[in-house]
Amino acid sequence: QVRLVESGGGLVQAGGSLRLSCAASGSIFRINAMGWYRQAPGKQRELVATISSGGSTNYADSVKGRFTISRDNAKNTVYLQMNSLKPEDTAVYYCNADISSSYYKTNNYWGHGTQVTVSS
Repeated sequence: QVRLVESGGGLVQAGGSLRLSCAASGSIFRINAMGWYRQAPGKQRELVATISSGGSTNYADSVKGRFTISRDNAKNTVYLQMNSLKPEDTAVYYCNADISSSYYKTNNYWGHGTQVTVSS
């Protein structure tokens, strides 16, 4: 069993910052790509940022220059530093990861989400 547990969400004023964390635990052989997605009320879930096992990053255009994704492989944790937050960043943020439980088996996992609310 593998679990992804997010933390760090909350309420912040526009222009403020938050740092999200997502820790993976359980039967882990290797963690491949990790990422953050978000879903606002009435909208589809969308990609925010991803990071490969080697550290290559990819961002949605809407967050480029404001958000930074990073990972600590020793702690099986991915982070999302969010600066200059806007009301349109309000959403439930979900952690996602491709995790191998053995050399031959890889599954995709989701966390339960953490709410980020940005007030104007």
